[in-house]
Amino acid sequence: MARASLVLIACVATVAIAPQPVRAQDTETTVDEIIVTARRSGAPMWEVTRGGTTILLVGAIQAVPAGIEWRPDALEQATRQADRVYFPQQANVSPADIFRIIWRSRTLTRMPEGKTSADYLSPEWQARMDALEATYDEDWSRDSFLIVSSDLLSDKLGLRDRGNHEVGEVVRRAARRARVPVTSIGSVRGDALIDDLLTRPPETWVPCMQASIAATEAGPEAVQARGLAWTRFDVPAVMASPIESAMMQCWPWGDPALGTLLRGQWISAVEGALREPGVTLAVAPLRVLAETGGVLDDLERRGFEIVGPDWRADQGED
Repeated sequence: MARASLVLIACVATVAIAPQPVRAQDTETTVDEIIVTARRSGAPMWEVTRGGTTILLVGAIQAVPAGIEWRPDALEQATRQADRVYFPQQANVSPADIFRIIWRSRTLTRMPEGKTSADYLSPEWQARMDALEATYDEDWSRDSFLIVSSDLLSDKLGLRDRGNHEVGEVVRRAARRARVPVTSIGSVRGDALIDDLLTRPPETWVPCMQASIAATEAGPEAVQARGLAWTRFDVPAVMASPIESAMMQCWPWGDPALGTLLRGQWISAVEGALREPGVTLAVAPLRVLAETGGVLDDLERRGFEIVGPDWRADQGED
């Protein structure tokens, strides 16, 4: 149970930091080649340019399912030719934070004393959860919604990272070999994340639980469909997936304060990259880029020309 909490903590952070110094490079002769190459990366990518600055936004999804193949070689080449790489936020988790999670595991893993899931879910959603309990021979009624949603998405649907098959790891390895500077856009103290988890009342987890139930009902077919849509650059289909909806509703992205802060830090990081000379390749969660009011909507609203796949369903109608 403590392991499940640590997995969640490792996924997030909040404070944007300044990029590292970039390498000297003749961007005049390499930018076009990088852009053309990255567009064949097998992952959705958008190009935004301001003067002599270009940022390539690569939209990553968590847990590309087994059997879904995508071509990392072109993305590796684009990474090697970039001036810098930006990655998502990191969490600074200390041994004291881990001990605190273990010490307070009852709060993180169980419902409040005398309460069950039926005290928070409507009769309709409780019946749907009961049906999943019967299917998987489980009893989640007294488990916290944090644990139940993690069990549904990670264990029952198999939404786990695939190591070196993930976009972030592919880019990180290529950058390390080419000695391209890599910068996380921010960090956060582990104790702040733990405080957020420990103080959230069960009722605030209801949207996450409902989305997790719906995603699990959709089954492995929905997981595969989301992965295929991602490799085909069908971003609206990814965003409409019940799998993606669950990830957007659950912690940390579904937390009103933390989710807002995380999204704001990405917008700030992209603005900072647009003030840096040369080419920045940024690996960001696709949901942060393509959601309504997200990074791409913000750039479009501000008048930037964005080259890449449609990220809204209504764009094909223009």
